[in-house]
Amino acid sequence: MSIDVAPDTGTDGLRARVEKVIEVIRPAIQADEGDIILHDVDEVTGVVSVELVGACVSCPASDQTLKAGIERILKDRVVGVISVQNVGVTTTGDGPIGAPDPDAAESDPGTAVSL
Repeated sequence: MSIDVAPDTGTDGLRARVEKVIEVIRPAIQADEGDIILHDVDEVTGVVSVELVGACVSCPASDQTLKAGIERILKDRVVGVISVQNVGVTTTGDGPIGAPDPDAAESDPGTAVSL
């Protein structure tokens, strides 16, 4: 899916320009049962704070969606955006990508952890 949004350097404030682009990319996120909530746009630092919700919370690709998708699009399309951060919590059943297998400790009694 191609998202065709020209870079926005209009006279609207940074937040308004970010909101416009988020409304364009939102359907792509919703198509995968997720959504994005805009929390804050720091006009001074250019940091955009969003929350990924719905299926994004447990999706192992949510970090990729945030950085390689949402952040890249916002930086390309809205002059003044420097970075995008997720202020929500994302979890996966297996833990963070690259984390050791949580069941591996159970197979070696010498490394098992008792709770």
